[in-house]
Parts: sequence; structure tokens; C-alpha cells
Amino acid sequence: MIRKTIPLIALTSLAACSMAPKYVRPDLPVPPSWPVGDAYLKQSEAALPSVSYRDIFRDPRLQKIVEQALVNNRDLRIAAANIATARAQYRIQRAALLPEVDGGLSFSHRDNGTSGVSSGSTGGSTSGGTTTGGSGVRDTYSASLGITAFEIDLFGRVRSLTTAAQNSYFATESAARATRLTLVGDIASAWLNYASDQSLLKIARDTADNAQRSVTLTKARLDGGVAPRTDLDQAQIVQQTALSDLATQTTAVAQDINALQLLVGAPVDPTLLPASIDEAAPTIAELPAGLDSGILLRRPDVVQAEYTLRAANAQIGAARAALFPRISLTALAGLASTSLSSLFTGGAFNYSVAPSASYPIFRAGAGRAGVAQSQAQRDAALASYEKSIQTAFSEVANALARRGTIGNQLAAQEALTKSAGDNYRLSEARYRGGIDTFLQSLVAQRSLYSAQRTLVTTQLTGATNLVTLYRALGGDAALDVTPAGPQPVTPRP
Repeated sequence: MIRKTIPLIALTSLAACSMAPKYVRPDLPVPPSWPVGDAYLKQSEAALPSVSYRDIFRDPRLQKIVEQALVNNRDLRIAAANIATARAQYRIQRAALLPEVDGGLSFSHRDNGTSGVSSGSTGGSTSGGTTTGGSGVRDTYSASLGITAFEIDLFGRVRSLTTAAQNSYFATESAARATRLTLVGDIASAWLNYASDQSLLKIARDTADNAQRSVTLTKARLDGGVAPRTDLDQAQIVQQTALSDLATQTTAVAQDINALQLLVGAPVDPTLLPASIDEAAPTIAELPAGLDSGILLRRPDVVQAEYTLRAANAQIGAARAALFPRISLTALAGLASTSLSSLFTGGAFNYSVAPSASYPIFRAGAGRAGVAQSQAQRDAALASYEKSIQTAFSEVANALARRGTIGNQLAAQEALTKSAGDNYRLSEARYRGGIDTFLQSLVAQRSLYSAQRTLVTTQLTGATNLVTLYRALGGDAALDVTPAGPQPVTPRP
């Protein structure tokens, strides 16, 4: 028994071998630092701190909306289910590294209607199937433990498949992180869009009210023979334009609420919504970018791409191992007796061990084609990994370029809006005093309306740029969590 077991132990000890290529993380396919120049801020040279969305989105109302979405959003529920599925698949594959042991108990009764002889034995009782007494009746009891076709992983095929499943699980987990990060960014953007549309709605309403007063005044002057008909037509043009914009912005505000509710997955409390972009924009904090572009390696989509590459690398090992013999072991150990009372005695014990080996002699090149296929898939995964890093670098660089100029643009637009407001008030006063023509007042009013709308758009661009930078850097530790449940014990590579 011992002599037979030793070779099996020796074979099993070789199962740690792996034919997968050694994984080496590829070099970053991007420059080692962010771009610099007139369009980029000096703060881009600061080290990236560890942040959470609460550090960037500081309005308690927005934080509450985000917290509500992290509980109710359906995309997150799908992501959580995908994680659970991938984790289960990994555990199923990992179970193949250990033998599957099945147990069984059985009892059989036979009465052939004859006396004395059965199975070459007479009288009494013997282990394994003899007659009991002289009536031709035979009872058999058995208990067994068996291993069915356990593959001794001599060339690492099963281990490589397990590694691939593990990395696929980690990739799915990273995809869920990316989903959460995108969700938080989308909510912040939708919240700011609502604030912007509220401001535009107020501007359209105020402009329509001012235009109504201009129409009333111009009509009175027309009736008095002081103003021409064209002045009234021009005043009505401004009024109708503002009324049209008022209807458009009313629709936009309603759609913004719908978009927020879809992201949150539940109704949004109106008290959590901002009244204007002036109120909302200052609550979005700055997030400095890091000098070293290596921080992109922690972006969820980049992490997902790297684990996908690791899984593809492990699949090469499985494909290579499939070219070699597959060694399996079938074993059965059990007890058999014609008497239940003597079933668990030493004399009732029996066992069998049946190792086997199979080798593909002719497969028309399918085995080597499988290796070539897995290598090609690894090359595709490598290209996807490098592209994800390049895309991340481009997104961060673009966000930094916008961040470096938006301050000057916002300051200029604020000054322009202030000048346009002063000009409009003076032009209207001069028109009422009969000094200037209505055309000058009309041009001033249109300039103010345009400047106010552009200022709101610029404020939205500045605040949204901070959201984009937060999302592009992808380093929110507060979202680096997985759904509750049993976790695999194997550490991440």
C-alpha cells in the first residue's frame, strides 16, 4: 500500500510546474510626466494626494445624492452581480486543483429461490457477497469513498486556468470600480448642469420681463408718435426670443431632474438641488495632478486592462500544457460485507487505484493552433492595456490644459458681463431720456443677454472640468471597495 502511494505523491508534487510565460508589466506607453506650457498650471507638478469624492464635491447636498446613488443605482447592482459571478467562477476553477471525493452507501438483497449455493460459496457468510443460511438469500452492505478522474497537474494546465480565472475576477472587480467612479462623476456633472440651467432659466425670465417693459414703453411712444413702428418690432423680437429661451430652459431643468433620478435610481429630494451655478460651482474643489504619469496605473479601467492581460498570459500556459500528456487518477476505497455488524471490520476493507495517461497523437495541428491563438489573444490584451493608458494620459492632459486657461477666461467673461450690464443700463436711460435711439438700447440689451448666458456656460465649464479631472485621474479610495461576501484567499499578484 505504502509502496504504491509513494509514486502518486511524487507525481502530485510536480503539479506546481507552470508553462505560462513569466508576466512582466509593460513599460508605460506615455511620457513620464504631464505636458507643461502656457496652457498648463504649475500645480500639475504637485504629488497626487489620496482623495475621496467628499474631498472634491464638498456640498453636503451633492454628497447625499451620491450616497443615495451608491445604494440604489442599477448599474452598480449589475456590477456587483458580475463580481459575484466572476468570484464563483474562480472558486469553481480553483476547486479543480484538489481531488473530488464522493462517498456512497448501499444495500442489496437477493433471493433466487434456491437453497445452499450462491456465487461459488456454501453456507455461512463471507465478505463481499455470499449466501446467508441455506435459503438462497443474499444481503450485501457496502460503504465507499472514491476519487473520479482527478487530473494530476504535472504541466500546470489546471493551475494556469485557475490563475486566468483569478485575474478575470480581479478584472471584473476593477470594472465595478470604474462603474462607481463614472457614476459619481456623472452625478456631479448632472447636478452642475441642473444648476446651470436654473441660472439660464432665471436670465431668460429676467430678460423676458425687461423686454416686456420695453415693449410697453415703445408701444406708448409709438402711440404718441414719438417712436417708429420698427422700434416696437425690434422690442418684440427681443421679447419673443427670451420667451422661447424660457420655454427651452424650463424643459432643460425638468430633463436634468429626470437624468439625476435615473442615475440615483430613486426620486431626488428637491431640497438637495442647487438654485444657481453661482451657488454650485464654488463647492467643487481643486484636485492637483501628479507629476509622475505612473499614477494612471491605479485608474480602474487601466487596472482592469492589466488583469485581463494577466489572464491572457495564463491562458498561454494552459494551451502549452495541453500539448503534453494528461495524467489522471481514479481511486476507490471501501468496505463490503454481508453483515451490517461486520461492515466496518478490517477484513471488509478493499481498495483500487487506477492512474491513467492520455496523449493526443493526432489533432491536425489543433494543439499548436491553440497555443498560437492564446498568444494572439495575449498580444491583443497587451495592445488594449497600452491603449487604455494612452487614453487615460490624453484625458488627464486635456483636463489639465482646460484647467490652465479656464480661470483667465472666467475672469474675462465676468468683466465683460459687468461692462455689458453697465452699458445696457446707460443706453436704456439715454433712450428713455430721448438722447439715444432705441437701436442702441436694443443692441446693448442683446449684448448683455449674450454675455450673461456665456458667463453661465463658462462657470459650468470650469466646474465640470474639475469633475473631469477627478474622474480622469481615477484615484478615489472611497470607491475602492467590493460588495460584501466571501473573498478568495489567494492574494493579488
